[in-house]
Amino acid sequence: MNLGIDLGGTNIVAGLVDDNCNIIKKMSVPTLAERSFEEIIKDMAHLCNRLIEEAKIDISEVKALGVGTPGAVDNKKGIVLHAGNLGWHNAPIKNELGKYFKMPINIENDANAAAYGEYIACGVDIDDFLFITLGTGVGGGIIINKKIYRGFNGAGAELGHFTLVHDGIHCSCGKAGCWEAYASVSALISQTAEAIEENPDSLMAKSYKSVGEINGRTAFDAAKAGDKAAQRVVKKYLEYVADGICSMVNIFEPEVLLIGGGISKEGDYLLKPIAEYCEKNYFCKNIRQTRLGIAELGNDAGIIGAALAGAAD
Repeated sequence: MNLGIDLGGTNIVAGLVDDNCNIIKKMSVPTLAERSFEEIIKDMAHLCNRLIEEAKIDISEVKALGVGTPGAVDNKKGIVLHAGNLGWHNAPIKNELGKYFKMPINIENDANAAAYGEYIACGVDIDDFLFITLGTGVGGGIIINKKIYRGFNGAGAELGHFTLVHDGIHCSCGKAGCWEAYASVSALISQTAEAIEENPDSLMAKSYKSVGEINGRTAFDAAKAGDKAAQRVVKKYLEYVADGICSMVNIFEPEVLLIGGGISKEGDYLLKPIAEYCEKNYFCKNIRQTRLGIAELGNDAGIIGAALAGAAD
């Protein structure tokens, strides 16, 4: 049994995870990110103790504790080097949690933790793995030789921030033309809004007038219903996504690449055109190719990955 914590800007979620990737029990409390670092860590510790108590197990049954946190992480020292949404700089999570728990403690970047959770959930003997999340931004994680790839200073694997279009759309990171600026759900919403303005009689426009908002499903739902303008939006968006994935495969050649995030619920409607695009554009075409798939764990990936990465380390 292992403890996993997914620390977010809104909530702290903790779970007890068995060796088969099953969450036995989980609980959450608000992060209240404006508070001090010490207060947040204290709440994390109290949440874990409540979890153990309500699960009716002894703390001696817990082998390790892992935390997935936003920001750049020095995994060896257990320090969050920088987490902008929490206002943390050089925050010693491992040492602070060590005041409450006498067990191995591992600190991971939250995207790396989620990637490791999805990797373990694959249940197959693979060495190299990539996980891409399509959400407000584009993130993910890399597994090489069964180990999380973190970069030399813990800030590696920012998958959404390679340049897809030189001098392109402005990205939230400050650069222009990042993959995230074209392939995130935020980008899809912008692309949909632009198409609605150009096609006021489309099903997308009617949906917007009815619902009062544009979200990641607006174009997909209208495209499935036969809206030609929406189909053009979806086709172009999926080409942006596939272009980045194709580059990732050409660089890393993982055995498996999984796509997560809310948009992944589109399933084969998302995956099939991405796979077809990639097959046409891979650098090496006459060899066994990376298996593309949809992630399985959803919001639980971070908890499971944090817990099991802690046990592995």
